[in-house]
This record gives sequence, structure tokens and C-alpha cells, in this order.
Amino acid sequence: MFKKILVANRGEVALRVMRSAREMGIKTVAVYSQADVNSRHVSEADEAVCIGPAPSNQSYLVIDNVIMAALNTGAEAIHPGYGFLAENAQFAQACADNDIVFIGPSPDAIDKMGNKGVARETASAAGVPVVPGSPGAIATVEEARDFADEVGYPVLVKASAGGGGKGMRVATDADDLKKQFTAAKTESLAAFGDDTVYLEKYLLRSRHIEIQILVDRDGKGVYLYERDCSVQRRHQKLIEEAPSVVLTPERRREMGESALQLAAAVDYEGAGTVEFLFDQDGSYYFMEMNTRIQVEHCVTEMITDRDIVAEQIRIAYGLPLSFSQEDLAIRGHAIEFRINAEDPRHDFRPSPGRITRFAIPGGYGVRVDSYLEAGADVPPFYDSLVAKLLVWGADRDEAIARAKRALDEFRVEGIATTIEFHRACMDVETFGTGEVYTDFVPTEMGDWNVK
Repeated sequence: MFKKILVANRGEVALRVMRSAREMGIKTVAVYSQADVNSRHVSEADEAVCIGPAPSNQSYLVIDNVIMAALNTGAEAIHPGYGFLAENAQFAQACADNDIVFIGPSPDAIDKMGNKGVARETASAAGVPVVPGSPGAIATVEEARDFADEVGYPVLVKASAGGGGKGMRVATDADDLKKQFTAAKTESLAAFGDDTVYLEKYLLRSRHIEIQILVDRDGKGVYLYERDCSVQRRHQKLIEEAPSVVLTPERRREMGESALQLAAAVDYEGAGTVEFLFDQDGSYYFMEMNTRIQVEHCVTEMITDRDIVAEQIRIAYGLPLSFSQEDLAIRGHAIEFRINAEDPRHDFRPSPGRITRFAIPGGYGVRVDSYLEAGADVPPFYDSLVAKLLVWGADRDEAIARAKRALDEFRVEGIATTIEFHRACMDVETFGTGEVYTDFVPTEMGDWNVK
């Protein structure tokens, strides 16, 4: 096994990776920006290297700085976490060029799945259902209107690069399409340095269901069931749960096998997630593949009793999967709440600042992943996620009851967070009955000034 790995990330995900590594007897190296000098992931690592000033494009996104930190500390491998360089094929190639193991898929697989247009074509060729969409990039509003006239409104304008809900806009008619097409291209260029977009038919009242997979170096793969991520704001996930209330065992197996089919088509290795839209008639359509662990991987860990990060590290070292599909079973129900430093009363406005109180809930079936503590600073430079609250129950009703109790116990002072918003979601009748679609937040949570 590796003796030392570098974690090319910050905050809660850096700590998450370090914990699994420590349990495996592996020493860890943290990297940090000047803004994160006092962050907990720095103090918890065996070694730490400052890689630049606060802005991420001068620190966490600088490939040469991360590689040099690994070389100087003797790290044999790099775990990218999620965000920053996690889905950057150039970074994965730089690791290979410097004889450092990238704990993730090959640069070629990242490339193929990272471009949403290419990923759609690959999925279609592999026999995986895809949402009706443009055959390639759409360059002009006129081309966009021609496609929309063909498939019917509403349509989704979608950035080919990147993710996280950026560069995605829904257009309801021809006039709206011009506005949303321009906005999507502008946002995509600013976020990813690429304004290429394509169009998809927008499915009304669909669910966002994703399949977690693991594939070892020999091509042996498993799917660790699904997560329902339908509670979103502007295509950014807020609450995730597993399993989904709508999947039959047959459909679950079919979607899992589709995900592995796609992975095989690109010689995938490691952990990944294949995301689908699930229509009300039971049809499912490929959206995209994330070539990394995701924020919500912990939900899957709670219902399968498997450490996904540890398995990632094992695979990267060249070991076979430690379990088979037959070894897996769904155990109970889990829900994850993303605790963001945002003010949901004011359209989820960012709320950086100093934490004056941080009291987490506990008890049976409760897990909190966070880098915060009283006195810690939440800098304004990075993603707003500061903690993840996860609850487990023998069934969904028990998980919801436990979630209400845990959210009532959770205390964060000094900044605004999404805790109160999540607690309000638990009292919505449609959430309790499982009638949750991707439009849940704007249709059910309008009193929160959500746009």
C-alpha cells in the first residue's frame, strides 16, 4: 500500500480523505492557501505545504504548485477530492508525467466524460438512454431555435464543460431562449473558460437519480445503488437520499448495469457517478458522469457499509475490488443535508465570516463531516459548503424523524447557514410522502424568497 498520499483539496473533503488514509496506515500531506493556514485539514495532516495566495486560481488550481508539493514531500499518490482539479485531465496527466499516482480515472476517461457533449455521444453509442438533445454544440441562437422548434419547449441550454449547475438555463419559449442562450454562454465562459453549449429537451417534474460505481484496474465493476438528489436550487443539490423511493429492484438493476456499461465504454477505473433524469413514466436518461467522488458519496456509504474513499485508494494502488456485486445489499435509508454558509432568507446569499459557536448533533445514526470549530473562519474565496449532516434510519420515516431531531440540535453561530431551511423542508408534506421532483425548492419553498 502507499506510504504517503497528498490530498489536493481543502476543508471537509480533505479531512474525509485523510481519515480513511490514516485508518489504512497511510501518512498524509495537506496543501493550503494563505487563507487556510489555520484550517483544520492543515493541522490534522502529517505534513502541510502552502501552495499560494487565497484565490484558488493562485493556489488550489495551480497544477505545478500541487505537483511540486507532492514531489518535495515524497508523496506517492494524489487524491483530488471533489472540485478544484478533481476532473482536470491535464492534472491527471501531470501526475503520470511525474510518476505520481492519480487516485482517479485516466486522463482519457476524464476527457471523454468531462465534455458533456462527448459524454452524451459516448453514452448513446454504449446503448445508454439519453435525453433528446442537439447532436453537437450549438453556436447561434438561430440554431438553438431550430432545435427547440423540433423537440418542443421547454429546453435546457447546457454548458459542455464544467458542472455544479453553472452554465445551465431553462428556456420556456423562443423569446426566452435568446436571453437564456446568451446567459448560459456568458456564465460558462466565466466559470470554465469555455462558452460551448448544447441543448436538451427539458423534462418537467423529473427526478435526479444517480448511480455510484467502482471499477478496478481489471475492469471488474460494481454499482452501489442510487442516490436521489432531486432537492436542488438552480441545479445545485441541497439534500440527497438513498435509496430512491421510486425505483423497483428491476429498474435499480437496469440503471446500475447502464452505468457500468458506460464505464466500460471508456475503460473507466476508480470511483465515479453516472447521473440520470428519471421521468414520471419510469423512463431514465443519461445526463452526465462525474469522474470523482461526490459530496454525497457518504449517503451511499451509510446504506452499504462500504468506505468508498478507502476503495478508491485500493484501486489506485492496483488492488482488486474487495467485494462483489453479490456482497452488496441496501441497509435502511440515509439522508444528507448540505450545510452551506449561505442565507436562505435572502436568495442563498453567501455568508462568510468567523464561527462563534459550532455545536453538532450526535446520537445513533447521525454523522457530521466538517472542518469547522468555534473560532474558525469561513473565507469568501471558496465553495460555501462547510458541513454535511447525514442521518440513517431503518426506513425513510425513521430517517426523517432523526433528521428533524438532528437539525434542531445543530447550532452554528457567527454566519448564516442552510440549517433552518433544511428543517423547514422536512415539514413539507410532499417531502414526507416522497413526491419530490427537481422543482421542489421553487414550488414548495417559495416562502423562503428562493428564486
